[in-house]
Amino acid sequence: MVLLSREEYQALSRELETHEDVSRVAREKGLDEGLLMVIYTQRITRDATKRFYVVQNQAPRLVKQWQAGASYLSLAREWRFPPVLMAQMIERQKNTPRKAFWDGFRNPAAIPDARIRREVNEVLAEDWIYSPRGGELQRERGVQGEARLAAWLNRFGLGFRTEKDLRGKFAKTPDALLDEPVWIEGQKVQWIESKANFGDEVELRRNLRKQLEPYVRMFGEGIVVYWYGHLRGAEGPPGIRITEGDAFESLVPGPEGAPGPSGKPTPRPEPAPRPLPPVRPVAGAGGPPPKRKARPPVDRSAYF
Repeated sequence: MVLLSREEYQALSRELETHEDVSRVAREKGLDEGLLMVIYTQRITRDATKRFYVVQNQAPRLVKQWQAGASYLSLAREWRFPPVLMAQMIERQKNTPRKAFWDGFRNPAAIPDARIRREVNEVLAEDWIYSPRGGELQRERGVQGEARLAAWLNRFGLGFRTEKDLRGKFAKTPDALLDEPVWIEGQKVQWIESKANFGDEVELRRNLRKQLEPYVRMFGEGIVVYWYGHLRGAEGPPGIRITEGDAFESLVPGPEGAPGPSGKPTPRPEPAPRPLPPVRPVAGAGGPPPKRKARPPVDRSAYF
């Protein structure tokens, strides 16, 4: 079971400044490297999104520095910015076609320019998040989570349709929509969502707003599983149960009225109110952060 306080999560996030810190912290603190890689990824992607346009505004200057001999990697380190994104900014400013850029990053050996070929290889070795390797690692985490979910459903003989089965039929689709609802510890469950992330406050709020609350309105009550854990004390609004991987896999579904952990029949819960309230803050975490002006998302379509 991976439950962290808000303070523990933030302390780990601050300590994971580079990819090398992931294995070091895992050794020193006896924590799972997969969990730390997820926290490291969340830190880097959020910081890159926050500062993307600040760095992009410096693109003409960055190109001049690169032309004067500074490498993609040295500029990325100077600005504390993901190397792949730094190289992308510089090449975009140089009017390099997008397709040519990504073709080169997927096959550096085919790049004719010796300097760019060398620098691309340096960037790929450094960047574990925005590189093709980083994208593959994230996809693997997602596939493993969905496989664990499918194994749990199959263990209890529960029929379900996947996101692929439901594509085009609904505006939003969960990872598993049950053919028949089941009752789990007093909750009627009709869908389950798999998340190969750690559920901190930012992740929880984003998922609730964009996916989970719409699922409740469309399909009824359900469960979201954060395979790498979540903040201690985090609770979803009525109709949404938040759990981590080990705890989820220990759940036993049953029909309405089946005994729960207390041995008493599970009661029918009250219908969830509409609209659903936001996630309850974790104890000691204070109120929600102030709203910030929305920024366009960073372009990561080449990987995710």
